Amino acid sequence: MEKRTEPALSPLLLAMRGVVKTFGRSTAVDGIDLDVPERAFLTLLGPSGCGKTTVLRMIAGFETPDSGDMRLDNTPLAAVPPERRPVNTVFQSYALFPHLTVNENVAFSLKLRGGIPDMAARVRRALDAVHMADFGDRYPHQLSGGQQQRVAVARAIIAEPRLLLLDEPLSALDRKMRGHLQIELKALQRRLGIAFVYVTHDQEEAFALSDVVVVMNKGRIAQKADPQTIYSRPADSFVADFIGNSTLVKGQVRERHGDVATIDTPLGNVTAPVADGLAAGDPAVLVIRPELLSARGEGMATLTGTVGNCVFQGERSMIEAEVAGVSLRFAAEAPYSIGSSVPLWLDAGRSFITRVAT
Repeated sequence: MEKRTEPALSPLLLAMRGVVKTFGRSTAVDGIDLDVPERAFLTLLGPSGCGKTTVLRMIAGFETPDSGDMRLDNTPLAAVPPERRPVNTVFQSYALFPHLTVNENVAFSLKLRGGIPDMAARVRRALDAVHMADFGDRYPHQLSGGQQQRVAVARAIIAEPRLLLLDEPLSALDRKMRGHLQIELKALQRRLGIAFVYVTHDQEEAFALSDVVVVMNKGRIAQKADPQTIYSRPADSFVADFIGNSTLVKGQVRERHGDVATIDTPLGNVTAPVADGLAAGDPAVLVIRPELLSARGEGMATLTGTVGNCVFQGERSMIEAEVAGVSLRFAAEAPYSIGSSVPLWLDAGRSFITRVAT
């Protein structure tokens, strides 16, 4: 089987080595190593309290690591105050000044530095980049949430930072607006040619935007890879459970041959691709995504289940069917009656056997 690797990216921009941050007796970031290439869109993904925002704040200089090394363009950041770092941040609240116009908000960071001769032209270019040049004389309360987010981005990029940090900037918007601005953000990042480090707990958002996704758990990096690898080859049961609407079936590896293993589960023995490091006798989980199950197939059905739930989702329904005490989820074009029997075909070759998270 072909080995999956992270995408080829640009030279290294930011490097973090062994970084630790504690708050009292709580360890927010527990000795992480993280690289951010130039021009990459890297997303820190994970549940609340996993440490992702603390990482962002340490890069910005708003928090100081207890130990470890952080370098930007190979320059140590420890002694560099926030205002002197070539880094800007877009916050969840946007943090626009309500008494300033859009033009004045965007120009604010340049004024703090004493101003520049072509400030008006720089403001115009920054607003052009986010398609807000015609709104320069308006105040924040006269803008929609999406427009305010664009202004916050313009204010962050006007100083031409080497790295732009974004802390859940779309979380306050409705689903339709989030989808629209995700497309705009990715296009903007490509136009600007600078690296973005983005924080979110929304996996769909992370996959839509990112070159590289870093999944965090309990202050540590659980997996770093491109979105496709994160989804199809999760490093452990935590990543598999956090990403997608999967069923995790506990079992034990019976035997392994190269990149494929057989796992003994309540569903029977299943042969599938396997994570590195697992060997015969190890506890493991079989990851089954909904798209790997179908109620229609050729030959004899792999499994037979009893429908326990049916959720209408528009063009399709999400069905939950119990097999040997395991609740399996799959999509179907037509709804099923609760309690009915359903044959299931499992595409085992696209499932995955991974380790149990510690």
